Formats: sequence, C-alpha cells, structure tokens
Amino acid sequence: MVRLGANAQVIRLELGKLSNFPGGQLEAGYLKKLDTLVALGKNAGMKTVFKMTVYGVDSFVWEDFWQNQQNEHQTYIEAWQVIWKRYAAEPTVLGYDIVNEPRKLTMDISYDNLTADYLIPLYQKIIDACHNINPSKKVLVQSIFMNKGEGIDNNQYAEVKTPIHRENLVFAPHIYQDKIDFIKPVMDRFDKESDLLNAPILIGEWGFPTFAVTDTTISGKLGQLAYRELYIRTAEVFDQMGVGTIKAWFLGNRSMQNFLPGGPSTWAIFSDKQAAGTVERKYITDIIARPYPQTIAGDIQSFLFNHATRTLDVTIKPDNGKGTSTLFIGANRHYPDGFSIVIDDDVVLFQNPIKNAGLEVYKCPKDFDPQNLVWNPVTQKLMVLRWPKDKEEVKIKIVPGIRDFEEPTDEK
Repeated sequence: MVRLGANAQVIRLELGKLSNFPGGQLEAGYLKKLDTLVALGKNAGMKTVFKMTVYGVDSFVWEDFWQNQQNEHQTYIEAWQVIWKRYAAEPTVLGYDIVNEPRKLTMDISYDNLTADYLIPLYQKIIDACHNINPSKKVLVQSIFMNKGEGIDNNQYAEVKTPIHRENLVFAPHIYQDKIDFIKPVMDRFDKESDLLNAPILIGEWGFPTFAVTDTTISGKLGQLAYRELYIRTAEVFDQMGVGTIKAWFLGNRSMQNFLPGGPSTWAIFSDKQAAGTVERKYITDIIARPYPQTIAGDIQSFLFNHATRTLDVTIKPDNGKGTSTLFIGANRHYPDGFSIVIDDDVVLFQNPIKNAGLEVYKCPKDFDPQNLVWNPVTQKLMVLRWPKDKEEVKIKIVPGIRDFEEPTDEK
C-alpha cells in the first residue's frame, strides 16, 4: 500500500462483533485482530481510520435506529466506546467514521428533514461521547445515502444543509460517479457542504466499480480506456481541490456483485481471487498511485499530476521550521526511465535507474545542500529536509526521464 502512495488505511468495523445488537456480541479475538492491523499500518508509517458498518448483526433496520425506541443509539455508542478507549492513546489512529452510509428506506420523511431532525442530533450525541474519551481525534461524518432512483444530478447522497457545530470534524462523503460530466458539479456541492460544516473534505470512498468484462476489454463502453479517462478526470478534480481520498477495497476478487446492467462487477483493485491480491488492475492502480505531495512543511498552494506528460506540478509556501516534507513519486510505475526534480529552475536533480545511485546533481546554488533531498526507493518517496527558500512561494516540478545535460555547471 505504501508503494502505491497510501499514507492511511480505513478499517471497517463490524457492529456485530462490538455490540449487543441482535446476533452480535463483543469478541476479544476480533479486537486483537484490529490491534494487528493498526500495528501493521504503524510499522509502515501509515495512519488508521476506523469506520463503523452494520455488518455481522442479524438485522439492522434504519427506521428503528432513527426512532431509537429500544435505546439503539446508546447501544451503538457503547460499541464505539470499545474502540475509542482502546485507541485513545494511539497517535497513529487518526479518527473515526462514525456512521457509514446512513439510509432512509421506507420512512415517510424528506431527506432534508431526516438529516436535520435525526442524523445531525445523532452525530452530535456520538461526537460528544467520543470527545469525552479522546477529544483530539478526528470525527468523520457522511450524508444520507439516497434510495435508488432518487439521486439529484447523478449524486446518490443527500445534501447536508444543517451545521453540526462540533470541533475536529472531517466531511467524508462518497463518490461513485460513472458520468464524467457530473464529477465536478458533485464535488462543488461537497465543497459547499464542507464550508457549512466547517470541516475539511476527505473523500471516504470513490471509484465506480469495474466489470468482469473490463479486465479483457480495452475500448468500448465498459473498456479500460473509458475507465482510465473517468478515473483520471476524477483524480484531477480531487487534486485541484486539494482533498484527501480513500480508494475503497484494497483487495482481490473474492467475489463479484451482479446489481449493475453491465454484469458482474467489483470494487477490488486486484483481479486475482485471494483477498491479499497481487495482480493489479493497472487501469485503476496507475491512477490512484499517481505522484502527489504527501506531507508538506508549510502550505500547499496547488498541485496536479498530468497523466499524459507524467508531470507533477506543485506550488507551496514552505516553512522549514515545521520539519520534513514528503512527495510520493511512484517512480517504479510512472518513471521507469528515471525522473528529474526541478525546484524554481534553481535546483535540478535527477534519478538514473540504470546507475541506481540515488539522486545526482545537475544544478544547485552554492548556499543550498542538495543532500537535503533524499530519494527512498523502498517507499517510492522523495523526502525534503529543507527547502531552498523559506516562507515564500516555491514551484516544484517532477518530470520523466533525465534531462539532456550537455555541459557541467560552475555551481556546486
């Protein structure tokens, strides 16, 4: 996952293994398994987000849950409290996605009223309970998943029009958009909701499912070229907005679902049958594993990876006092011919895969040590210990190949 650019994992919690909902009970072995997953992420330098699902219970009726006549809200919060208490002191656990894809089904109520009268008060209740245990953790919130056929502008998620008025919120909507012209309008609406909630956006799930036939079909309606175009446009909108994203289902094809007109489909990004997949669907993974600024000491002004030219452009305002910056490059897939790093045209370093000797210097001013730039081929990351400028705009460009270096420079 790290070599594909991931810096966070989402672990889906099963309500049936954490609560007393019908058919469920707290399982000690399950908690140990969660500990292992958190530790694996921590050892790889990754953060963890927990997401509660209603898996593992005999039945979960959303209408009953909203009415709360059997004190379902408290039972739900008690399930979360097991997790909150267990990881309150674990700094790599970033936060909690508290209700996954809440729904209306048959309830005779508008989506606006369901959100304002039921969902938001529930969120406030859960968030207050969470912050009583670990106030520094982030709380991720979603919107109502609308019934099929009731989407607006091809968006299946109801608009949030009521603020939550709580701290440490992250707005984590999902987007499974298959119509390229609707990607930007959907994200613009999410941006408006983000402002209302006073919460940054982390796209909690994205990526329209792929069909079984797509693995062997290049062109056509369900072909790989169309998927690449759709995913590339989605990634461009994400990056231009500067939002974090989670591509759902880092798995192999354990099963196919058959609820779409195109036939059997899956969200898995590996095509082999085992859960720990190894055979990539490269028409998906090459997009999600695109180069991007992963951690910047300072402020990111803008960034965008051009898939056609394989060029990453980043504009930042660095603050060297805040520590190390990291850019994910993904050279093993995007730059097999090597890459060059250009910083304001003042610093030019390159990586030659034939020499396999780290970064070489073509151009660098005398007052900057090029060893401040460190290439890690294992994690596929470029670490910047210090930028040539501090607290003023810096432009960084990552380009494929090695520049046609003709003459050595007199500079260091």
